[in-house]
Amino acid sequence: MQAQDLDVFLDYLDKVQQRTMRVVVCIPPDKLDWSYREGKFTLGDLVRHLGAIERYMFGETIQGKPSRYRGCGKELADGLDEVIRFQETMHRETVEIIRQLGEDGLNRKCTTPDGASITVWKWLRLMVEHEIHHRGQIYLYLGMLNVPTPPLYGLTSEQLSERGAKI
Repeated sequence: MQAQDLDVFLDYLDKVQQRTMRVVVCIPPDKLDWSYREGKFTLGDLVRHLGAIERYMFGETIQGKPSRYRGCGKELADGLDEVIRFQETMHRETVEIIRQLGEDGLNRKCTTPDGASITVWKWLRLMVEHEIHHRGQIYLYLGMLNVPTPPLYGLTSEQLSERGAKI
């Protein structure tokens, strides 16, 4: 990965984060602790997990350090505003770690928590996939609660179908 690629990646990561936060802010404060089933992530857990895993697992391993991820409970942040602030802070810290790696750092190997060796930039791609996966869960949870959410890329499926039918 070239230095210019780092800027492209960080811009992409920022856009992924913005799309995630557009749905996170739709969480009704009184549903932060809601889950579809006992023992599964709540909406608050999902948001805290995104921040904690990005910073304490991905952020540490790309620096050649062991994971410091210890879960995503309320001890990290409680209440919607605090949960959002926590996630945003963790994301900013991770972005700074990535920026400081430079081209050489992105092309070296790191060791994942399960002991696999992987190139840092490939590990960062998996970080993005991880966020997208959990963003989808947030959309699903909110759909189950009948909470309106923004379309991911501008148009809803229904709007796209309607426009396609006019062709």
